[in-house]
Amino acid sequence: MNNPTTGEHSNIAAIPYPPDLYRFDTTAEGISGSFAAVTEADIEYFHQYGYLVINDAFSATEVSDALAGMTHLMDGKCPDFRAIQFEPSLAKAKDEMTDEERRDAIRKIFKYVSHEPRLNAIATHPGLLDVLARIMADTPQLFQDMALVKPPRHGSEKPWHQDCAYFNVPQETTVVGVWVALDEATPENGCMHVIPGSHDEGPMIHFNRRDWQICDTDVPVGRDTMVPLKPGGCLFWHGLTHHGSPANQSEQRRRALQLHYKPASSGEVTTQERMAVYGSEGKDVDC
Repeated sequence: MNNPTTGEHSNIAAIPYPPDLYRFDTTAEGISGSFAAVTEADIEYFHQYGYLVINDAFSATEVSDALAGMTHLMDGKCPDFRAIQFEPSLAKAKDEMTDEERRDAIRKIFKYVSHEPRLNAIATHPGLLDVLARIMADTPQLFQDMALVKPPRHGSEKPWHQDCAYFNVPQETTVVGVWVALDEATPENGCMHVIPGSHDEGPMIHFNRRDWQICDTDVPVGRDTMVPLKPGGCLFWHGLTHHGSPANQSEQRRRALQLHYKPASSGEVTTQERMAVYGSEGKDVDC
């Protein structure tokens, strides 16, 4: 097994962030029994800690169908679909790649629910929507859909951040992210990491460094909890929960769906209003 903090492998480049920015000694616990097993105590756990893990949210058939739908879009089988983003280090060579190589050069596809019914079925799953409604005490409204791919050896880090720093929603809005593992997500291939309870500590200033992110020195890394998942496992997290994922330091794919929901009754703010909270301008701070 490769060391996820050093990337010791003959074909893997050194990671471009501090090796102690992610810890690998604390693992989140999840519940089993799919969505039907979620109790009121589990909903309260989400509100207390800012995340909830369901180990077996989706069946093997649903995972297989979702992977087939993702591959269909990645291989260009839907002529109207163009929302594909490649890993920066691999993008220049994409036109010379085979289909298999091209799939392992893609970092992200997005806005797919209106193009691929097998992926839409995940986003509109009745059990998923029921848990979201219980968390929000409102009707959940999907407003962002992505499929995230950390290609073997090349999948880059997503630095620590809060999702609400990206979205023009009022601060009090209960935004919920949903992350569905389609491959096994492991410490080595870049599983998600969360900071439990950080959603209750308010918005953080974000900076344009490796990405739009919380400054590395402002992350309470001592509370870092990693969330490895089997295929079909699901992570819910609050829009203010600090989270990120290290680089893929393995030979294994890490494909996943990421969905964001907000309460149907929620309002909007302007980009300027959001940046007044999450941006650094005028605050006399630096990273």
